[in-house]
Amino acid sequence: METTMPKYLLLKHYRGGPEPVRDVPPMDQWAPEDVEAHMAFLQHVTDLLQKNGEYVEARALTPSRSWVRYGGPDAAPVTTDGPLPETSDLVAGWWMIDVDSYERAVELAAYVSSEPGPEGKPLYEWIDIREVMSEAASED
Repeated sequence: METTMPKYLLLKHYRGGPEPVRDVPPMDQWAPEDVEAHMAFLQHVTDLLQKNGEYVEARALTPSRSWVRYGGPDAAPVTTDGPLPETSDLVAGWWMIDVDSYERAVELAAYVSSEPGPEGKPLYEWIDIREVMSEAASED
C-alpha cells in the first residue's frame, strides 16, 4: 500500500493575515525594479519546489471576483460582484505542495514570507497554510 505525503496550500492574500509586521504600500505603488525582484523571487520558490519534488501547482489570481449561487430549478444562476470583500479576504495566489510534514510546510511558508518588497526589504507577509483534506477519486 502506497503512503501519500500530505498536500498543503500556501495561500498568499492581498494584504491579509494578522497585523502586518511592517506597513507596505500595495504593489501597484512599488518601483518597477521592486516588482520585478518580487516576481523573480516567487518564480524562484516555484523552481525550488520543482527541484525538491514538492511542487504540485501554483497560480496567481486577480483581485476581481464574482459570487455565484444556484438560482433554482427554473432560474439562471444568480451572480453578483458584491458584497465587496475586505482586501484581506482576497486570495492573491497559491502554491500547492506535496511535503513530508506540516513542519516542512511551515518552513516553506516562512521562506515565502521572506519575499522582497520595496527597496528589497523582506515583506514578512503572513502566509496561510491549509492542508488538503483528501484527493478526489480518479479513474486510473
